[in-house]
Amino acid sequence: MTYNWFAKVYDNLMDDSLYDKWLVYTKKYIPNSEKILELGSGTGILGLKLKRAGYDITGLDLSDEMLSIAYNRQLDEELSFPLIQGDMRHLEDLPMYPGIICYSDALCYMENEKEVLLVFKEVYNRLEQNGKFLFDVHSITQIERFLTSSFHAETDNIVFIWDSFEGEYPYSVEHELSFFVNNKDNLYERFEETHKERTYPIDVYIELLREAGFHTIDVSADFTDEVSEESKRWFFACTK
Repeated sequence: MTYNWFAKVYDNLMDDSLYDKWLVYTKKYIPNSEKILELGSGTGILGLKLKRAGYDITGLDLSDEMLSIAYNRQLDEELSFPLIQGDMRHLEDLPMYPGIICYSDALCYMENEKEVLLVFKEVYNRLEQNGKFLFDVHSITQIERFLTSSFHAETDNIVFIWDSFEGEYPYSVEHELSFFVNNKDNLYERFEETHKERTYPIDVYIELLREAGFHTIDVSADFTDEVSEESKRWFFACTK
């Protein structure tokens, strides 16, 4: 999934408090002197927080637009770390890491279980022995919540409309995004993107992780809670 106009409004839509929570969650499992890889690193906000905390961080994202924003943020903050344009399904050219992370439901953009398993296998092959893989995904309840919500916002010269509809598969959703961009003539031009996300029952994730080779898997929800029917995000801490 590529981000075009969505990349330009992404940071305005995110809850800033989540980045500090992802940082704390990472520290819980991975010492802050370690070299780690962030999959789906987006606009680089978490990466900079990890860098300041002492991690030797590398960010990987499929979207050139996201990486461009991340690079400009590094220039603004006079702090840098490597950024790689790449696909989390193909990590074979990367070095080994003691820790790999993938947050903000980036894994939910995989099209099917086969692709999720491919990511798990690629991560496993790039982890050092006893290395940690941390990730989160939407819960089934959160996918259902998307279907009852609509979001509208305005930022800079962009009016943004986000509507969500039931996807083709169980526990999937399609986000239809419309952007009305104010051009130099003070006229609005419309652009559209469709983003598809999909999740699975927790047992499916565990089965796929074990098939990939992970032997210890800790599951929680919303950073620190036990899993419940009201959970928004499921978190997985996996050990090679």
